[in-house]
Amino acid sequence: MPGVTHDEAALLADLMPWSVAPLRPGRGWPMGPDAASLRARWAAFVRADTAEREALLSPSRTRTLHTAVAQLPGHQGSTVPLAAESGPCPDPVRVLHGPFDEQWLIPDHRLIDAARPELWRVAGEGQLFLVEQGYVTGSSGPAVLASAVLPDGRSPAGRPGRIRPLFRRPGGLEPNVAPGLLAHLSAALGEDIAAGDLLAWTLAVAEASPTGCRVPLTSDAGVWARGTELGRRLLALEARGDGARPKLPGGRRPYVRAPLPARPAEVSYDADEEALCVDAGRISPVPREAWDFEVSGVRVLELWFERRMAAGEAGSLEAIRPVEWPQAWTSELLELITVLALLAELRPLRVELTAGIGSRVTAAALRRAGVLPVPDAARRPASVLDHHEEGPGGQFALL
Repeated sequence: MPGVTHDEAALLADLMPWSVAPLRPGRGWPMGPDAASLRARWAAFVRADTAEREALLSPSRTRTLHTAVAQLPGHQGSTVPLAAESGPCPDPVRVLHGPFDEQWLIPDHRLIDAARPELWRVAGEGQLFLVEQGYVTGSSGPAVLASAVLPDGRSPAGRPGRIRPLFRRPGGLEPNVAPGLLAHLSAALGEDIAAGDLLAWTLAVAEASPTGCRVPLTSDAGVWARGTELGRRLLALEARGDGARPKLPGGRRPYVRAPLPARPAEVSYDADEEALCVDAGRISPVPREAWDFEVSGVRVLELWFERRMAAGEAGSLEAIRPVEWPQAWTSELLELITVLALLAELRPLRVELTAGIGSRVTAAALRRAGVLPVPDAARRPASVLDHHEEGPGGQFALL
């Protein structure tokens, strides 16, 4: 972006030092856009005999029918080996499967190769997550996105992005911020700066680079105020943790003009009519900017449809999916179009902001102030000494 040079803008990896690698599911069937299908897949799995379960599970080096693992933090699932499982499906939970795609996941540690328990441990009320997006040369999409639900860290371009919780402990405690940074910014700007302010600023100005996500910082209080206000608007659209539904002004709101088919096969865009075409189904008006909205070089709307149109291999658990297009997906689609359109409208403000940051708090200045380099302990998860979790076979662990 204009006005930002890599040698002076700090790395997000230094400003929010604790990060977690993306989840590694190991198999696709425990996750999907429809919770009822996940319950049906689980039911088919527990009905199967041992040999059939072996094939249905898609075992890996870390997860087989006989693997013993602890519960996922915050979830009271069974810890008996899957070979002996006969109980009901754990209640699916909402997760973010890549940019702007909220799906459902069976929260069972026995099914997920690398679930990143440290993320589950700090998820919940008051928590927000920043997810770095894969760097793609020439892409105009956002460098980082926010989520109020647990993100899996998937990048649409196939490049993993680090997940950075805003807080290091459950309940929104202990900001995941370089020690001394908030005090340094508060002194430079003449006002108290909180972790949420830094997150909002990051959403407004972060840029992707080959060396990592960079966050230019300002010492101009007026610029900071404009940036954090813009960042909060972005956060409200990206995370939507308060349950509020975004809306476009009347006359610009997308509506279903022709019903979507039971099993869509193709999605396209009619620029002249500003219409999203789903086979014979049509939704309009859909701004060109919403259709063209990309993250890591991949069009968001096309990827969203691709994941819901995938049939799954015959005989696999992933083949268990809705017989007809659910109404809930149409509602989610209309909201996604609205979010992408509103985000696109904010792009000029982001360009203007980054071009006029003014006086800066550079990475070199943070090093002179002793904020950088970050202590190694700040890059590791916090221990949670009062947090009990069940391990394999019903044993408990104190973390």
